[in-house]
Amino acid sequence: MKILLTKKVLLPIVYIIIGVIVYNIIKFLMMKISKTKYADRKKKTLISLLKNIIKYLIMIFVVLAILSVYGVDTSALVTSIGVAGVIIGLAFQDMVRDFLAGVLILFDNHYALGDVVTIDGFTGEVVSFGLMTTKLKAANGEGMIIANSAFKKVVNYSINNTVHYINIDVAYDTDIDKLEKCLKEMTPEVEKIDGYIGNYKLLGIQEFATSSIKYMVMLECKSNVRFQVKRDFNKILRKYFNKYKIEIPYTKIDVNIRGKDE
Repeated sequence: MKILLTKKVLLPIVYIIIGVIVYNIIKFLMMKISKTKYADRKKKTLISLLKNIIKYLIMIFVVLAILSVYGVDTSALVTSIGVAGVIIGLAFQDMVRDFLAGVLILFDNHYALGDVVTIDGFTGEVVSFGLMTTKLKAANGEGMIIANSAFKKVVNYSINNTVHYINIDVAYDTDIDKLEKCLKEMTPEVEKIDGYIGNYKLLGIQEFATSSIKYMVMLECKSNVRFQVKRDFNKILRKYFNKYKIEIPYTKIDVNIRGKDE
């Protein structure tokens, strides 16, 4: 009786410890694989998903092992779980749809961990991809959890690079040759912008606007930092405009004050 009691107390603890050890080993190996140079975006996302699946499978096996210690017929239980699974599947069709949608998102490569996307008007980085939901984190720290089957369209800014077409407004009396010399001299600093890919080109006069000439330049950058790249470019532009004394057009108001005798 004492031996039986010890068995029922110790074996469940042993099974739990084994389950934790096995999960941590698998988790460690998956993390090592995800950090190799051969692991692309899709593989890293798949590894994250498999890690979640393996965690639940280990939990199920540990629970079944513990129940067998207490004399529960686990084979019959598995069969009944199978029947119950059909009933639950019918009752929770939305969950099933979320799961299937998650599988399609993964294998169709709609997005992966680390991608910057827009879903239902919310733009953020994919920080978690689960069996049924996707978690996004915006640049301002806001988070959003979206069911995988709740949307049909997604804009992914991380698949391709962004080609920036930047209009630069200058005053009408600006010497265009001087402007182009200024923009060319900027090239070494533009190439050092974080996220810059290449193809910095001067395209020429784009438009004669109401109060300015619009001169267009082009550069290619990583999509997820495209806004910051433009801000950094404008900062460099301002510095060189000051150096070359090129005027940035702005609204001017002339105020004429007339005396009483007029």
